Amino acid sequence: MSLAAAETPPAPDAESRVRADHHATLRLWLRLLTCTTMIEREIRVRLRERFATTLPRFDLMAQLERHPDGLRMGELSRRLMVTGGNVTGITDQLVAEGLVERRPIAADRRAYAVRPTAKGKRAFDAMATAHEAWVGDMLHDLAGTDRDRLYALLGRLKTTLGAHGAGEGKDTTAEDGR
Repeated sequence: MSLAAAETPPAPDAESRVRADHHATLRLWLRLLTCTTMIEREIRVRLRERFATTLPRFDLMAQLERHPDGLRMGELSRRLMVTGGNVTGITDQLVAEGLVERRPIAADRRAYAVRPTAKGKRAFDAMATAHEAWVGDMLHDLAGTDRDRLYALLGRLKTTLGAHGAGEGKDTTAEDGR
């Protein structure tokens, strides 16, 4: 590493805006956001470098992997929390590459289900295996008991947020296909 690189401060993140006098809950939220962003950024880079794909494409394929008989475009849009236009654009790319196909739904000939092709399943399986290893690698230095405690605490937080109605509204900021 060059001396200049060693002296370059890290890029600012959400947590860098926190001051000591900010409320503890704000500091916690910004730390959670920062950790999520750091992991997501690294996953995006690795997907691009290793598989020449994007996180939104991976996420769409992950939804289809859970539903091999296919999902309607509207359901994909709802599950990915993005607009129908975003889902259509990603799906069009994946269809062109032979990774997914659109099939008419028997009950409604005007509606289509998107499902993975055999080629798409093989491609996604390779990406999912790598993705799991990458996340494991990034969290490896966190002791198992710490991971378990953090997981349990975040589960309690998720329950608390759900009890307050968090997550029920439409996320209109996710226009990047994510």
